[in-house]
Amino acid sequence: MYERTILVVGTFDTKNDELRYVTNHIRKQGGEVRTMDVSVLGNPAESCDISKHEVAAAAGSSIKEAAGSGDENTAMQIMARGSTVLAVDMEARGEIHGVIALGGTMGTDLALDVCQALPLGVPKCVVSTVAFSPLIPPNRLSPDIMMVLWAGGLYGLNSVCRASLSQAAGAVIGAARSSERPDRRRPVVGMTSLGSSCLSYMKHLKPELEARGFQAAVFHATGMGGMAFERIAAHGGFACVMDFALPELANLMAGSVVSAGEDRLLCAGRAGVPQIVAPGCIDLIDFAGWQDIPERFSDRTFHEHNRLIKSSALNAEERRGTAREIGARLSKTATPTHVLLPLDGIEEWDRPEGPFHDPVGLAAFNDEMRKAIEPPTKLTEVQAHINDQAFADAALSVFDSWLADGTVSSAA
Repeated sequence: MYERTILVVGTFDTKNDELRYVTNHIRKQGGEVRTMDVSVLGNPAESCDISKHEVAAAAGSSIKEAAGSGDENTAMQIMARGSTVLAVDMEARGEIHGVIALGGTMGTDLALDVCQALPLGVPKCVVSTVAFSPLIPPNRLSPDIMMVLWAGGLYGLNSVCRASLSQAAGAVIGAARSSERPDRRRPVVGMTSLGSSCLSYMKHLKPELEARGFQAAVFHATGMGGMAFERIAAHGGFACVMDFALPELANLMAGSVVSAGEDRLLCAGRAGVPQIVAPGCIDLIDFAGWQDIPERFSDRTFHEHNRLIKSSALNAEERRGTAREIGARLSKTATPTHVLLPLDGIEEWDRPEGPFHDPVGLAAFNDEMRKAIEPPTKLTEVQAHINDQAFADAALSVFDSWLADGTVSSAA
């Protein structure tokens, strides 16, 4: 018996040599493979473990229907649905321990769906001619995806593309052997933050949560971190969330690419995960270092945090808008939700000596939050800064009350 099995996905009618090279390389490393053909028009030179007909059927369709659509995008979306269903089912049954997929734009589009559907901790490697390209929006990426540029791989094998393929094959089988899946024996509290200097409440909260028998998983709210947080929340991976850093929501409203997508602040509520929410850093707007600043923000100075990201602050009216958006999103929740409003500030740089100190803007935000948060969501005003011990104590008070009444379970 081989210790790990990798699902190899691709169009075996046109990329048979490349895909067989990958399968052989995985076997040389001591792994086993299952091959899945997602081609539509042609047939592979040799049979695959999972045929294109099985893939189409898993999508509730057929190869005849896919080919007859007359549109390759429609056809490949059928294959994407079917391959996703089959991959998830095989992983749940323990038949595969990782996936590697090869493709150009069509194959990559399909591969991203498969990878997003598989649980965190299952190795996922996509070898793509458009890896790291701006064609791929961040919200299509699974939290733990690996991507390798398929250099020189558009048509046929050569020494250039073998370097990419062999590296990817080694990476996925190595990851499958060494991957440590999330430990579900201790329940997890999902927490958001922005660095550890701008927001530092996790330093107070993490040891306290661990003393209560919980793990604290802290996500960096710079886009991808928020997406991973929302994805795990959507699948019920948290016993509770402490969503205390919301700059991604402000960025979404500002049109910045440094956002976590349209689902920010929604998934825990939809999934029934109890949530304690605070507006940490929602006074900031961040843009990618390479991104042009929209004209409506031309009246303010942006600080270049590094070559990747630049930041500024929202004005009073914009802050009122973020408060209304928080209220609108939390109004859709189907789970116990408690908002903590730290009246003395929501990030380290807005203290009296900080560069973003704006008491007028903060007062406007706090005023709008009082109007925006409506029952059954609870609002507690905390006469403290978000980084003060008093704020952490208020969060623990809510958490402990939920632990006592069973809203939050200590059982994994």
